[in-house]
Amino acid sequence: MRVLFVTLAARPHFFVQVPLAWALRTAGHEVRVASQPDLLDAITAAGLPATPVGPPLAQDESVEELRRRQEKAAERLTDPPDAQELMRMAEDRPERLTPDFLDGLFTVMTSAIFQNFAAEETVDDLVALTRRWQPDLVVWDTLMMGGSIAARACGAAHARLLYGLDLLGTMRERHLASLAARPEELREDPLAEWLEWTAARYGGGFGEDLVTGQWTVDPTPASLRPPTELPWVPVRHVPYNGRAVLPEWLREPPARRRICLTLGLSFREVMGGDQASVPALLEALGELDAEVVATLDGGQLAEVGRVPDNVRTVDFVPLDALLPSCSAIVHQGGFGTSQNALVHGVPQVLVPNDLWDIHPRAELIERSGAGVRPSGAGPLTPEGLRGLVTRVLDEPSFARNAARLREEVRAMPSPAELVPVLEELTARHRSAG
Repeated sequence: MRVLFVTLAARPHFFVQVPLAWALRTAGHEVRVASQPDLLDAITAAGLPATPVGPPLAQDESVEELRRRQEKAAERLTDPPDAQELMRMAEDRPERLTPDFLDGLFTVMTSAIFQNFAAEETVDDLVALTRRWQPDLVVWDTLMMGGSIAARACGAAHARLLYGLDLLGTMRERHLASLAARPEELREDPLAEWLEWTAARYGGGFGEDLVTGQWTVDPTPASLRPPTELPWVPVRHVPYNGRAVLPEWLREPPARRRICLTLGLSFREVMGGDQASVPALLEALGELDAEVVATLDGGQLAEVGRVPDNVRTVDFVPLDALLPSCSAIVHQGGFGTSQNALVHGVPQVLVPNDLWDIHPRAELIERSGAGVRPSGAGPLTPEGLRGLVTRVLDEPSFARNAARLREEVRAMPSPAELVPVLEELTARHRSAG
C-alpha cells in the first residue's frame, strides 16, 4: 500500500514518525513524507522521500504570527483571560473547565494554531498530492489537520500519530460534552466550523475524524496516557535523533556517575521559563560528585561566566547514544527527551515550562516514581535543583521505577509489529476515491 506521512516542519515532530515510516518501507510499502519546505533536508537525511507543501513555516515569524492571531481571536471573547490561559490545553481543574473556558480555548486554538499550520495553500497542496498519488493511508501530525482533510478528499484511511500527550483528544471530548448539554442555538463550535468550511472546498463535509483521526497511534506508555474514549493503538517509541557522529569520549564508560542536562530540540532556549537560568543550572550541577554532559549551544553558554570542571558542554549528542551511560537526566519535560529517558530507564528531574503538555507529563512521571519536579511557586534555586538531583541519584526507588517503565515501553508493539495492524485498519477504513 501507499502511505503518506504529514508532519509539521519541526524536527522533533518528524523524528517520532521516522521509525514507523521505515518499518512500513521495510515491509514493502511505498512511503512519502509531506511537510513545509523548512523540513526537507531533515526528511531526506532520514532516507525518506520528501514532498514540500505550502509556504515555509518560518518558525521565528510564526511566533509573531501566533501572537497576532491569539490577540485577534481574544477580541471575539467577552471577557478574555491572559494569553497563557487562552491556550491552556493541559487544564484539568474541574472548576476551570467551564463552558466559557472551553469555548474560548477552541476559539483561540483554532484561529492561532490549527488554521496557522493548515493554511489554505498548505491544504491545497496536500489535497493535490493525495489526489495525484492516491495513498491508501495518511498518517498525520496532530497539529496538521490538513492531513485528515487531504485523506478524506482522496478516500484514504487516516490516523493521527501523536507527538505528546493527547490533550486535544481529551479536551475535545470535554468540549463536545459541554456543547451537547446546551440548547442547539448556543452550540458554537469554531473548530468544526473551520474544518467543515475547509473540507467543503474539496467536496467533503465535517466529521470528528477530521479532528482526531479514524484512529490514533500513540507511543506513550499506557500508564502515562490521559484517558480518552478514542480508538487508539500503541506503538513502542524507537528513538531517532537525526544524523550524528558519536564523539570519542562517548565510546568509553564514565569514570563516575553521569548526568545529562538537556534543553531539548523544541525548547532549547526556554527551559523552565522563569524556573531556572542556564548559569543556575550549571551552578547546581557543578557541585555534585558526578560527570555532567550538558547539551548547550553557543548562545546559551554566552551567559555563563565559568563552566564547572565536572561539566562537559556539547552542542549536540544523540540522547539514544548518551542516556544508556547516564544515572539521571535533567530536562525541560519535552516529549522526545522524556520518551528517550523512558526507553533507557533513566530517572528524570523535570524543570517544566508552561508549554503544551509539559506540566501534565512532569506530573505523570513524578506520580510514577520515575522522576521528580520542583514543588511550589517561584524560581528554582541552585540549591533546590541540586537537592532534587541528589535525591534521584541516591534513592534506589527512582531507578527501580524507571526500569519498570522501561519494561512497559519494551512490551509495546514495535513499529515493525504495528505494520500488519495498520494494514488491517487501512483496509477497513479506506473508502473509494
